Amino acid sequence: MMSSAIGKLRIAGMIEGVSFILLLFLAMPLKYMAGIDIAVTIAGAAHGGLFLLYIGLVLVVWIQRRWSFLRAMVAAIASVIPFGPFIFDKSLRREQETGIEPDSVLG
Repeated sequence: MMSSAIGKLRIAGMIEGVSFILLLFLAMPLKYMAGIDIAVTIAGAAHGGLFLLYIGLVLVVWIQRRWSFLRAMVAAIASVIPFGPFIFDKSLRREQETGIEPDSVLG
């Protein structure tokens, strides 16, 4: 899975998606309900770095695979929607297995 750019993007998407969910559903409630500000500081920094990695890999795959602008934008937008990377991963997995970009943007 890690040998291709799409494989690296899939892994980064999964990790980034988990970090976003932890930020939204664990760190933010800890901050606003329990007053533990450090949770958002740590989770936010980790998520920010993982987000930049994901977007960088989207750009790499966009260039290497000659994705359409729309597909690249959907990949980027998926990262800012809770659970978005997990949904978009279905399309990436299909492309990785077949070597062909799916007909629809989401797979």
